[in-house]
Amino acid sequence: MRIISYNVNGIRAAIKKGFAEWIQTDPADIICLQESKATQEDVDLSIFEKAGYHSYWFTAQKKGYSGVVILTKIKPDAVHYGSNMEQSDMEGRVIRADFGDITLVNAYYPSGTSGDERQAYKYIWLDEFQVFLTELKKTRPNLIVVGDYNIAHEAIDIHDPKGNKKSSGFLPEERAWMTQFLASGWIDSFRHLHPEATGAYSWWSQRFPSVRLNNKGWRIDYICLTESLGKQLKAAAIYPDVKHSDHCPIYAEIK
Repeated sequence: MRIISYNVNGIRAAIKKGFAEWIQTDPADIICLQESKATQEDVDLSIFEKAGYHSYWFTAQKKGYSGVVILTKIKPDAVHYGSNMEQSDMEGRVIRADFGDITLVNAYYPSGTSGDERQAYKYIWLDEFQVFLTELKKTRPNLIVVGDYNIAHEAIDIHDPKGNKKSSGFLPEERAWMTQFLASGWIDSFRHLHPEATGAYSWWSQRFPSVRLNNKGWRIDYICLTESLGKQLKAAAIYPDVKHSDHCPIYAEIK
């Protein structure tokens, strides 16, 4: 099972930048998108069908905002929309697909960059989502949680840790949440296989074009899996040269 997670920062904008041609190259069996910013009625679905993908969409109530999509060549046994977290579901943040005994959760974690109110909601969301996953794990123990977590975990995951220590996405409380989350039985697939890799980022600010050119990025996108799947993890990678968004795709292969 080859999996990609990719915040496309607007699927229609990504399509204009070559996304449709890229998926024709068969980059993965399953491609999980965040921040689709569209309904399936807004997009020509034949783009995905021609590349061999079924598509499943969970959209925010607010037009042009958030949204998650699963593109998959493997037909899921079941798809579940939302997480029974009221505000999160209004914002279209979580979609789940079951494949045999493996469950894939695609999530777009909130950002706190717009102010204190959203930062406060981010902490609420993180706690609620962990409760959701803990409950889900009781009946579906083999879990993969992919998405834009909007947290750079360690200093190695960000280009300027000292300069960003007060920036949302690298705050001590966010990093502490990530530490305890992983300690509760989860594996960060990329860091597990590449513990010393530096300069491995998945997002670059769009404010200055030179930021991506000079690789002044953050690793805030993750494919995490329960420890029960650890021995089945065969590969993990980041694809910074794929440029349809301010993020890039991340990859993991599960046997």
